Amino acid sequence: MAENVSPPSTPLARAERFLWLTARVLEQRLFEYDFLGGGADPVETALAAYRNDDDGFGHALEPDLRGPVSQPLHIAHALKVLDLIGRCDGRQVERICRYLTKISTPEGALPALHPCQRGYPAAPWIPVVDDPPSALLATGPVVGTLHRNEVWHAWLFRATDYCWAAVESLKGTHPYEVEAALAFLDGAPDRPRAAAAAERLGRVVREEGLVLLDPGRAADVPVAPGYAPGEHHFAYDYAPSPGSLARGWFSDEEMDRALDHLLVLQEEDGGWPVNWRIWAPGTALESRPMVTLKALRTLRAYGRRLD
Repeated sequence: MAENVSPPSTPLARAERFLWLTARVLEQRLFEYDFLGGGADPVETALAAYRNDDDGFGHALEPDLRGPVSQPLHIAHALKVLDLIGRCDGRQVERICRYLTKISTPEGALPALHPCQRGYPAAPWIPVVDDPPSALLATGPVVGTLHRNEVWHAWLFRATDYCWAAVESLKGTHPYEVEAALAFLDGAPDRPRAAAAAERLGRVVREEGLVLLDPGRAADVPVAPGYAPGEHHFAYDYAPSPGSLARGWFSDEEMDRALDHLLVLQEEDGGWPVNWRIWAPGTALESRPMVTLKALRTLRAYGRRLD
């Protein structure tokens, strides 16, 4: 007779079970690396499955862009993975920079969506156009990650100039663009300039109501235009670790309240929910493990007990 096995009870154990049940190989390997002492090589091998012959990445690495073709947002995701495992260097990054050079806009930056996506499914809020403009949404995270890893390549010069100009003039913005700006600022080599830009951006976020400081009022506070119902941003979305420049935007009380909220968002199955608009079944299935890993990293970074 089989013994009764108690269900996992700690946040980490519940999340682990959820990830083994639902996550892609990449997110499973990242969990092993982050929380089980796993190596970087298996993560890099899993990421390689998404690489294309043009030195970009595709195949729904970023779940809201389906199909095989390479896209800037896939590159941003790939670089984040390489950054997490300490592998954002060498020949692989050199190849990525060659790809970025090939698809850049006349300003030397990146579009949010390259027109090669046409014919493949993509989130409806990212339109496919023939001559897409530069977008901080794609350029900021890529440039910030490369600088944080002390990568130097000719592509970075104009792309960095674009990011500075875009970030320092940012207003009338929305939360995901703010996150992209912070990804750039947290890696920008000119730290005094980055700190000044972040301080200004923090005032914009608070003045324009782009952060929900009281999670208990979520039902009463409108979301940004075009966002899904309940698609709020909290302090931890902007400052996922104490080292982020955005940490200075929030008091200890505000951050603690946000982290308490993040902890209780863990669902019965052990995963964290996706709060943006779901437009296809696969996007929710693939995104929840990613959101779960992000929540675990954030809680750990702030010293919250997970096990």
